[in-house]
Amino acid sequence: MNAPLPPTSVRFDIRGLINAIAHSHASDALRCQFTTDQWDVLASYMQPFVLQHGQSLIEKGAVDQTLYFIESGTLSVHYQDEKGRVRLAMVAAGSVVGEGAFFARQPRNATVQASNACKLWCLTALRFKELGNRHSPIALELTMALGGVLAKRLYNRPKRVAVT
Repeated sequence: MNAPLPPTSVRFDIRGLINAIAHSHASDALRCQFTTDQWDVLASYMQPFVLQHGQSLIEKGAVDQTLYFIESGTLSVHYQDEKGRVRLAMVAAGSVVGEGAFFARQPRNATVQASNACKLWCLTALRFKELGNRHSPIALELTMALGGVLAKRLYNRPKRVAVT
């Protein structure tokens, strides 16, 4: 989902995302070893946008391969199993959501909503392929960092629901 920017003047600069990642203490924070120039290249392949409180980002069952980087705010991930049990995970600034479908090309397994106002950056699979063709070291480093997030979430049972 690409939510339109509200009419207010929200300013985006990749430095905000860089700072969120650098200062995140979450176990599933994204850990990239990019230079400032590499971040600028990556930013040129991403689209920034905002979500307001309660707005949906990902719907369970949706078929898309977009990856979302959280610059500010918190997202809640809701998963309901076949027995009606609901599991919830919170994902904060400095991390990502959508890595499961981004790599697996499977339908989304959970719904993700904004718990408060959020600034996000999205990277589609098509733009990622283009990044890989033109800047393979950046795409490789990002893939390794996303693999780390995925591994940490799969290892931590309560965080597994955050793999969307």
